[in-house]
Amino acid sequence: MKSKFLTAGLIAAMMVPAMAQAQTREIREDRRDVREEQRELRHAQRYGDRDDVREERREYRDARQDLRESQRDWRQDRRYSNYRAPFRYQQFRVGSTLRPNYYAPAYRPSWDNRWGVPRAGRNLTYVRHYNDLLLVNERNGRVVRVYRNHFNWRR
Repeated sequence: MKSKFLTAGLIAAMMVPAMAQAQTREIREDRRDVREEQRELRHAQRYGDRDDVREERREYRDARQDLRESQRDWRQDRRYSNYRAPFRYQQFRVGSTLRPNYYAPAYRPSWDNRWGVPRAGRNLTYVRHYNDLLLVNERNGRVVRVYRNHFNWRR
């Protein structure tokens, strides 16, 4: 039994640097794409017609946007990769009642439209519990909805 946990821990420890390395590789490739699109834009400005310049500007703008998104994703993943709550993991279900310290402001991530979940309504808040995302009624602490493994970012 111990060897299974040890093996799982070693695999997890090896995967984290590999994921970070893949993200930095993506950022490097996006930077290279931006430089290439910038060169093509300059070439179009010197030798192309108005339509060529317009198209190259659009491609350069798209490449810059891709780079910004990759950098933002990298920062977001770094922020959440080392998250640990000060209490043990417990699998909550809809209808469970949380103690107030479980839904304290420190565990309430600001809503992000990339999560693919609707905004919390009145008297509701999202709470992060390890990799789970819980929708909780602020008045009584009841769990309204559970998104399991929500912070294991899917790419």
